[in-house]
Amino acid sequence: MANTDIQLSDFGISETRGFLPDEDPIRNLDVYCLGNADRTWVRRYEKIAYHLPKLLVAGKAREYIERESDYFLEHQLAHNSDFDIAETFDGNTHLLETAMRFLSFVGNAYVWQDAEWNESFAAPESVPEGFARLWYQIAHALGRHPSLGYPSYALHNWYRLDPEGPIALGNIALLQNFLGGLDEEWFILPHVEIEMHAGLIPKASLEILRAAGSEEAVIRELQIIVCAEEKMLETLKRVPERCDPTFVYYNRVRPYIHGWKNNPALPKGLMYPGVEAYGGTPQQFRGETGAQSSIVPLLDAILGVEHEDNYLKQFLLEMRDYMPVGHRAFIEMVERNASLLQFVEARKEKTPYMFELYERCRQKLEEFRSLHLEYAHRYIFSHQQKHAANPTQVGTGGTPFAPYLKKHRDETRMK
Repeated sequence: MANTDIQLSDFGISETRGFLPDEDPIRNLDVYCLGNADRTWVRRYEKIAYHLPKLLVAGKAREYIERESDYFLEHQLAHNSDFDIAETFDGNTHLLETAMRFLSFVGNAYVWQDAEWNESFAAPESVPEGFARLWYQIAHALGRHPSLGYPSYALHNWYRLDPEGPIALGNIALLQNFLGGLDEEWFILPHVEIEMHAGLIPKASLEILRAAGSEEAVIRELQIIVCAEEKMLETLKRVPERCDPTFVYYNRVRPYIHGWKNNPALPKGLMYPGVEAYGGTPQQFRGETGAQSSIVPLLDAILGVEHEDNYLKQFLLEMRDYMPVGHRAFIEMVERNASLLQFVEARKEKTPYMFELYERCRQKLEEFRSLHLEYAHRYIFSHQQKHAANPTQVGTGGTPFAPYLKKHRDETRMK
């Protein structure tokens, strides 16, 4: 196995929290906007984001977003054609992620307003120009698309009720909602706890690469991984406790997290007027989905799980475009260097316990994928589709989730 001096911090990954931010997410930009007039433009959208649950219920979200967009174009761009809001945050990732969080919620609220109840719903073909410029600039600075992705929906969307307490269910709450309520909170928060349980997996993966043939080191890290997987699975089992699959999730939570790729409500995608990089053509970006989490792809990489190279694997690889840049780079580095499967198989007779640990890691990953597949059927496929904006044949990421999840589950199973 490869030896490397690479550090997790090189990829923006925490040694204890894994893919969660190394500092708790910033709740708002009040203090950070003081004395900086340019940042105030983002702050104005933050205020809309704060009121989204009320604006969506009243059917007024689009109206307020359009008003701010027009005001921005009239008063800012007219005086500074080279205006770049991302530069005003001086490359501070925590500030950029905060801005990305509420801009993404606002953007999706604009597109999907009324989609949860209006059977004659028609999605707008574009977002307002001023808003499109801001959203693109922040997303581009982070190396991502201007769309709501898993980092904004989960990784950077929580706070601790007791700042000294654990990052765990019962002590975490959401910073941003669409409609709010128990089911929306409980759908997202288990993802945060799962990420925390997986916090040691990146470090364990890196230590396996560094093991340089040490069976003792590999055994130690595999024990850490399987323990993390067991905790992840226990948290995933808790999702139905407070997130209703029969009505609330499909009708009140899911409509707002769709994207505009493989979505029949926006077959051509979404226009981002004023964004020169897109050349006046509609863009097709996928919606938020747990497949954009880096945990399972990293486990695939370190455990040597191979997926058949077909169109379903392309969906899996495309999800990396929605991950933080450092996270996807780390996964790719592990893929290039990992030889764990060959290592444990070559020592199967000599060190059977090490091979058994490896098998348990694969088994737990398979169980995790199996439960995810079960939830997809219960929360999505079992419902009767009312309109094109909330399809049941594809996931929120625009993928044909049934064959996608089943195939990757089956490929995780030890042959």
